[in-house]
Amino acid sequence: MRKTILATILLIIAYSFVGCSSKSEDQNIVTESIQISETSIFNLTSTWKTEEGNEIQLKELKGKTLVMVMIYTSCKAACPRLVADMRNIENQLPKNSLKKIQFVLVSIDPEVDNPSRLKAFAIENQMDGDQWTFLQGNTSSVREFANVLAVKYKEISPMDFSHSNIISVFNSVGELIHQQEGLGVNNSETITEISAATRE
Repeated sequence: MRKTILATILLIIAYSFVGCSSKSEDQNIVTESIQISETSIFNLTSTWKTEEGNEIQLKELKGKTLVMVMIYTSCKAACPRLVADMRNIENQLPKNSLKKIQFVLVSIDPEVDNPSRLKAFAIENQMDGDQWTFLQGNTSSVREFANVLAVKYKEISPMDFSHSNIISVFNSVGELIHQQEGLGVNNSETITEISAATRE
């Protein structure tokens, strides 16, 4: 059911941009549609800023297994646990497989979490290696991405959000293959799915 909903959302988003594309852009869309399926997050056209201040689209992460989570840097409760879970997953994977994996943390608080703040957070949490990427979007792109992942979040004060605690795994063509829900849970199944995806 979740994959059906994901496919429907992505199709609506993809079709909404076809009408305003130039001829060359249409050719790019055709080329990409051959390489990725309708359920791939690489169909999303939103632009994001990394912790280095670079602008990217999600399709630029194509080719790697993606381990993604939505957090915000001022969070004092759930997010530190999610960050610890991400670090724990990384530590359990063979070091030689990390070059095939990208750990991506997407901020649900884009007004506060600008690239410099994300960079400081990455350094503070020893997550500033090449295998880690932090993303700042805008309010609409963050909401769109949260809907795709079935992540629910709500601002309950200027510096506080309630949110789902979900770590999502995508294969190298951007298809959702696994989700881990909860804090401090047994992540053996997540490790297995990541390892299998890196061998494909």
